[in-house]
Amino acid sequence: MKFYIASSFQNKEEVRYVSGKLVNKGFIHTYDWTQNDRASTMEELETTGLEEKNAVMEADFIIILLPAGKGSHIELGIALGQSKKVFLYSPNEEVYNFKTTSTFYHLPEVEISIGSLDELVEVITKNCL
Repeated sequence: MKFYIASSFQNKEEVRYVSGKLVNKGFIHTYDWTQNDRASTMEELETTGLEEKNAVMEADFIIILLPAGKGSHIELGIALGQSKKVFLYSPNEEVYNFKTTSTFYHLPEVEISIGSLDELVEVITKNCL
């Protein structure tokens, strides 16, 4: 199965960790944006946006690692619009704070995972292999 991981640049190492674990289990990462530097021109933004959009569309499921930025939430929207399974990872219970959570985190196709990254990988493996 193919996956895409959305998160913020501050979580690059966490994205790489989860990706490595999943690839070692036989999953295919559709696009690894952590290999890029931040875009510095409008053309780079467009190219990156197209690559990331295509990677979300190609994936069987996506993973959102919180905290995530605006791009990750757009990728979440693309995935939901395509009826893809979403694994939403939060390192803490903040995702359940009614005042700050997102409506879209609580849709049926979104599975929330709280705890360690290894626990997230286990949840994904149980659901997708």
